[in-house]
Amino acid sequence: MKDVNLLKANGVNIEKSLELFGDMQTYDDTLQDFLNDVGKKVSDIQRYKEVSDMTNYSILVHSLKSDAKYFGFDQLAELAYQHEIESKKNNMYYVVEHYDELMKETNRIINLVKTYLGQGGMSTSETPIISNSQTILVVDDSSVVVNFIRKIFNDTYNVVISSDGKEAIDFINKDVEHNIVGMLLDLNMPNVDGFEVLEYFNQNNLYNRIPVSIITGSDDKECIDRAFSYPIVDMLTKPFNELNVKQIVEKTIKKD
Repeated sequence: MKDVNLLKANGVNIEKSLELFGDMQTYDDTLQDFLNDVGKKVSDIQRYKEVSDMTNYSILVHSLKSDAKYFGFDQLAELAYQHEIESKKNNMYYVVEHYDELMKETNRIINLVKTYLGQGGMSTSETPIISNSQTILVVDDSSVVVNFIRKIFNDTYNVVISSDGKEAIDFINKDVEHNIVGMLLDLNMPNVDGFEVLEYFNQNNLYNRIPVSIITGSDDKECIDRAFSYPIVDMLTKPFNELNVKQIVEKTIKKD
């Protein structure tokens, strides 16, 4: 039996997190997704720091911050947020000076989660099983977000995941079997970001074929206005809950 008091005693804001996940079973299931994904994310963060790539570094610490907020890891969320802010300023001095602090807290959370889950779970790369006639394409580099969405629609849609814009574009170009009825697109991703996908859709007249809505953690007005300059259906800002996701997916796929 998992002891939630272990999390609470170590500073995890369970009450706030359950506003998103609803119940402990969903929280626990999605927590395993976090554990499966966080190792690669930390490795990529270190790699971008070592080559002084502050653009992609800021994107990944933003993703770590979002994951931490979802699960109530408030201290980790705050540290990652500070790294996001400073790396966007290209402040390498701050990143290097405080990197060990960020990694120490990240490792503390990883060990806490492993203890709470009883060291359970393996890192897996799931391939969606085609079981439904209609497909939703979710483009986001956070496994927490995409697995949360996948769980919501597991019985109603085939949910296909792309971790960045290039992967999404490649999937659309190669796909001949899926009936893609809508796409949820993050804006802030490494490699090919959401705006590049929007522009690709614009140049190739894809909006009538695949309606697009945005899921984003950005509240920057210029960024939001830029997204709405394309013929998207709507925008959902993170963090969100199950009802929000269901509403925007229904609105997206019912677009005439």
